[in-house]
Amino acid sequence: MKMYQVDAFTQHLFKGNPAAVIIVQDWLDNALMQSIALENNLSETAFVKVRDHENYEIRWFSPTNEVAFCGHATLASAFVLFKDFTSAKTIQFHVKNLGVFIVTQAQDGKILMNFPVRRAQRLDEYPTILDEALHKPIKAVYLNPQAYIVEYESVQDVLDEQPDLVKLKSLGQLRTAVTASDAMLDVAITATNLGSYDCVSRYFAPAIGINEDPVTGSIHTAIVPLWAEKLNKTELIAYQASSRGGELYCRMLDNERIEISGYAVLYMQSEVYLNI
Repeated sequence: MKMYQVDAFTQHLFKGNPAAVIIVQDWLDNALMQSIALENNLSETAFVKVRDHENYEIRWFSPTNEVAFCGHATLASAFVLFKDFTSAKTIQFHVKNLGVFIVTQAQDGKILMNFPVRRAQRLDEYPTILDEALHKPIKAVYLNPQAYIVEYESVQDVLDEQPDLVKLKSLGQLRTAVTASDAMLDVAITATNLGSYDCVSRYFAPAIGINEDPVTGSIHTAIVPLWAEKLNKTELIAYQASSRGGELYCRMLDNERIEISGYAVLYMQSEVYLNI
């Protein structure tokens, strides 16, 4: 069985977020897919089931469990499909509980993904464990079905944060993102020497085996709408400031949809040998 490993949300090897991708004609046993994901020990391993050359089903597994939504592994999967499995330039992923993701590959290789917005609501009260686990002053806390999103006063606070991962793990399946935007102060964000950004974030998910996720497409379906409203913009470039780093090109659409785009780079193709 062929498996691909792709660095997503980057144009450079060893940057962005690595994901494994396996294309199947029929679903493997759930326990087997989980074992493969654990063996890979990446943030996510994506399994893609072929319906036809334009329609696919997709599931994502962290090292510890199946997850409801993963953006970077969707990007990696689309990259693999466009590379080796279809001549179509637009494909559809059919996702349990989230509907259809329409994905297009631009002429320059950028992959554009149409996702549902998963807005976060501001909380008047939030778990005290966030104050204990995070060490920078908290400006506001938001919550969507995936994570607590903690707004900081400055991008530098996001870059400098060293959270207590043991305490964050006690939040269970709810992850934690921290984010800021110096653009509100008309200061260009230069989190790296790659360019300027509208917002910066980091993302921690120790309860599902990911201490810090390198780049998280899914959480930007909440982070970008938040900053789009604050900055009064519909197009934003977001940077996830992990040690690997990644860039997400985002555009707010009608009908509570968002386009999140990025590049991907193939790192490896391999054969998986299963005694089944």
